Amino acid sequence: MPDVSVLNIHLSGKAIGTLTRVAGDRSLFAFNEAYISDPARPTLGLFFKDEFGGLRTDFPPVQTKLSPFFSNLLPEGPLRRYLAEGAGVHPAREFFLLWALGRDLPGAITVTPADGETWPPEALAPHDEKPAASGNMLRFSLAGVQLKFSAVASVRGGLTIPASGVGGDVIVKLPSPDYDGVPENEYSMMRLAGLLGMDVPRIDLLDIGSVTGLPDNARRFGGKVFVIERFDRQPDGGRIHIEDFAQVFGVYPDAKYKKASMRSIARVLAAEATNSDIREFIRRLTFNTLIGNGDMHLKNWSLIYRDGRTASLAPAYDFVSTIAYIPGDRFALTYSRTKDFASFDEDELSHLAAKAALPRKMVIDTAREMAADFRTVWEREKAHLPMFANVRQAIDALLLTLPIAGGA
Repeated sequence: MPDVSVLNIHLSGKAIGTLTRVAGDRSLFAFNEAYISDPARPTLGLFFKDEFGGLRTDFPPVQTKLSPFFSNLLPEGPLRRYLAEGAGVHPAREFFLLWALGRDLPGAITVTPADGETWPPEALAPHDEKPAASGNMLRFSLAGVQLKFSAVASVRGGLTIPASGVGGDVIVKLPSPDYDGVPENEYSMMRLAGLLGMDVPRIDLLDIGSVTGLPDNARRFGGKVFVIERFDRQPDGGRIHIEDFAQVFGVYPDAKYKKASMRSIARVLAAEATNSDIREFIRRLTFNTLIGNGDMHLKNWSLIYRDGRTASLAPAYDFVSTIAYIPGDRFALTYSRTKDFASFDEDELSHLAAKAALPRKMVIDTAREMAADFRTVWEREKAHLPMFANVRQAIDALLLTLPIAGGA
């Protein structure tokens, strides 16, 4: 058949299916028979569970974009444009972007072309002017909007951004061109979360000069970078599978603020995870309300499959006090009935618990405990963390308005 390309999909190094592209930029995913018939098969994602807990195997074709599960493996915004340019492919053509970036995707998924490394002539749309990259295809990718890259530690100290081969074991997040002090903000919020007992990966705040291989002009936006350990990578280079909640719900990245709610995520955790995961979820939900984080959308919550099959709540990431930059900001998704920070009270938590089939007492007690602990740790640490003064002031002002924190 003319104009057909096939990508092999691997999970933890084992082939489980294919993505096939045909004329018209349509693509179709299919599991292979060995994966379908394996009773001990690893879990690709909750999206692939049918209503009876079995495996879904019938998927419609999609055009230009990939299906939501695979689309969410790819970066968004400026990072997508930067990587697509390096790969010589239009950023909207997700099949070829996945082809180019498939060696270092989030989790344990890897993607390889079925017919070798030959970059097909149809990878470029007719209106594209540049020829496809040859022999220098970028081989790293991380989903998200902010410029962030997979990095490896240098033997001489510092960090290096890989432009080929596999990625590293940490993520380096660059300063924002729009808001001052975002790396310092995120480091401070994640440090607070760790002090409060949440599951936080190893983090650091480094001078931007200690990172080599950055995009041109990256250093003009600020002097620090935020570094966080990749919890989907093992010390020996092995991969641990993860799945964000946009993938769970089959939502494209551009709808990550519009679909589902916190109670939807809670309902999944009630069905798939443990009480420990549920308590951790409530702690994070409460914490991100207290710091005024209006960006906890579906892609900022993930599941992790440490044994390859069983879902649990992944470690915390992307905790930033957005209210410091966008006064009056609200939560990214509806809690249960509202997005307003000040409406996150025990009545709203009770409604969430009832709708998600969670024990009300556990939910309320966990939120109360987190709010009380937060006030203690915040007062002790806020003057010592590297956040800018506007972040500290915005959180102090917000706490006066939150019933859960003893405010109005």
